[in-house]
Amino acid sequence: MKSELEKCMAGEYYDCHDKVFLDFKANARKLLKEYHALVYEQKAEKTELLKQLFGKIGTNVSVGLPFICDYGRNIHIGNNVSVNMNCTFVDCNQITIGDNVLIASNVQLYTAAHPVELDERLTPDWEPGTGQYFCRTYALPITIGSGCWLGGGVIVLPGVTIGAGSVIGAGSVVTKDIPENSVAAGNPCRVIRKINEGPY
Repeated sequence: MKSELEKCMAGEYYDCHDKVFLDFKANARKLLKEYHALVYEQKAEKTELLKQLFGKIGTNVSVGLPFICDYGRNIHIGNNVSVNMNCTFVDCNQITIGDNVLIASNVQLYTAAHPVELDERLTPDWEPGTGQYFCRTYALPITIGSGCWLGGGVIVLPGVTIGAGSVIGAGSVVTKDIPENSVAAGNPCRVIRKINEGPY
């Protein structure tokens, strides 16, 4: 039988109130509290905390304040990445960010989701006090390719891959995969034009 963590990472329904996830959240909250207490100039200390928080972090990575994530451990970031202020990464599943990526202010990356139909969304036979969550949850990975730029306020939904070298216009809601070397914008986000192919 799969553990709740294995179910989660496989994109299946899982109990998000299982102890393993509560422990992940508690650790992330502790590290984030320490991170937010640091001043701008304490860059070395910030890097050390991000190494503890994230599953992987490359060189020359900055994460502006405030920053919110769920577990932290499922966030994998390459080299030369700038995450501007007030971003939210709901990393119940993997969030993978390549090299040379710009993520503007107020960007939200959501791996967690719930069924659309109410009768599917509610947990069968749920009762208060059982410790389980009252609705079904699953999570799908997000991938941001190398060389991407996500404009201010972009929202990326579960299971989306944004191809290398692509630019997502401010305020877009990315519901489906975006191919490489594309300018895309809107709600839902659509490709507007191609970009001359770069090193990716």
